[in-house]
Amino acid sequence: MLKIEDLQQLQSEHPDWRMELVGGEIIVMSPSGYESEEVATRVSAKLFNWVDARRLGRVTGSSAGFVLPNSDTRAPDVSFVLAERLRRSPRSFAQLAPDLMVEVKSPTDSIPRLEAKIFSFLALGTRVGILVDSEDRTIKIYRFEQEPIVLHDGDVLTVPDLLPGWQVAVSDLWSPVFE
Repeated sequence: MLKIEDLQQLQSEHPDWRMELVGGEIIVMSPSGYESEEVATRVSAKLFNWVDARRLGRVTGSSAGFVLPNSDTRAPDVSFVLAERLRRSPRSFAQLAPDLMVEVKSPTDSIPRLEAKIFSFLALGTRVGILVDSEDRTIKIYRFEQEPIVLHDGDVLTVPDLLPGWQVAVSDLWSPVFE
């Protein structure tokens, strides 16, 4: 069974690889598809701009790792941590579950695998998990032991329990088409 030190060693030997430690096994993550990374960047930018202007906390992308309470080390596509929970950025992995985590489905991802990752974060203290699927243009908002809320184009994404006042039109998160 591998530990965080093993992940750190392997990461130092292969700095260009994205890896997670899940259940004592190291998982090498494949690169995202272009569209899914663009959508993740759009989500991150809209969240970051709102959070940063209000100094509410920290927003990071898919390279920021979290050592979770069960010792798994994982990296959501986008994450948010309230300022009072992480007053300074750690130089290494954050030793907590983020308050909000977002997974964006890439062409090689499966919805059940992404949902399992979200459920694992929720069980370990994350308050809100969001699954963004640009293929079917839906967003699912998950909270621990609650039914997910499904949003479509025409809906507005909000997270009032964590980010009161923040809102983004679902259609603003998709990759634009330039004619």
